[in-house]
Amino acid sequence: MRKVTEEQEGRRIVSLYWRLFLLNASVLVVAVLLLFGPVTVSTPVLLGEAIVLLAGLLALLVANAFLLRVGLAPLQRLTRAMRTADLLRPGRRAEVTGHGELADLTRTFNTMLDRLEAERAASTARVLSAQEEERRRVAQELHDEVGQTLTAVLLQLKHAADHAPTELRPELRQAQETTRSGLDEIRRIARRLRPGVLEELGLHSALRSLASEFSTRGLTVRPHIDAGLPKLAPETELVLYRVAQEGLTNTARHAGATRVDLRLHALPRGGVGLLVRDDGRGIGTAPEGAGLRGMRERALLIGAELTVREGADGGTEVRLNTTAGRTAS
Repeated sequence: MRKVTEEQEGRRIVSLYWRLFLLNASVLVVAVLLLFGPVTVSTPVLLGEAIVLLAGLLALLVANAFLLRVGLAPLQRLTRAMRTADLLRPGRRAEVTGHGELADLTRTFNTMLDRLEAERAASTARVLSAQEEERRRVAQELHDEVGQTLTAVLLQLKHAADHAPTELRPELRQAQETTRSGLDEIRRIARRLRPGVLEELGLHSALRSLASEFSTRGLTVRPHIDAGLPKLAPETELVLYRVAQEGLTNTARHAGATRVDLRLHALPRGGVGLLVRDDGRGIGTAPEGAGLRGMRERALLIGAELTVREGADGGTEVRLNTTAGRTAS
């Protein structure tokens, strides 16, 4: 079996050589037949004969170039597919046409992409799982250690302010307020690292809480969550939440927007769609940063489709469409 396979591969390797050889040989045969036919060359070469020879040479070169382009067209298509391949945008494959080694090469390239995308998805899942576990650990330490320490400091400052001389009380009250602000910031960071509301109350409440958190400093986030959505798997809910969180973070930091629509809705063909749309300056020609790449990697974990584009009325639209069947088992 191995011997037959090697012989077949040998014939396929030679086929491209013979194809190019026959293309060039056909051009040379036509040239020789013309010399045996109406075209003759005298010595010395007459002007008319020289013109005919040059015109014939030009025609043969054009014909040869055309035939080579046709013969190598599959290789050019494969080259374009290689240049545009992107593991963060899976599913794109080179078209397989014809037979022979070029078709085999195209199929091999597509198979390689399948393997790379599967390996990329598996490695990304491991990395993101470790990242989420590290987020939980850091959030727990912030809450249990730093938060409790600041709470104790706050109580000590309150006790000191109650028993301090009158002239020192304003400074101690100010220290209390500063400590309280730091404690609130620690709690806010811990909530963003570990979305406890997502685990306790579900995705709907988590998205509403996220919208309320970002509705500050001139930015209004309006949540729109359809009723009757299917219950989703925990990993799908986490991806939807993280993509919404990253989209709102990018809007707050870079878009210069005043209004954001955060929508969770059912898709016509099943599944759930997430939309984050703002009225900011749009993405323009800016290259994708780590935030967008992270969203694409998360989308790959659940087989979802992520698109980031300019909105119809300006601003930026981030859409994440999950496929049907990503419900809780």
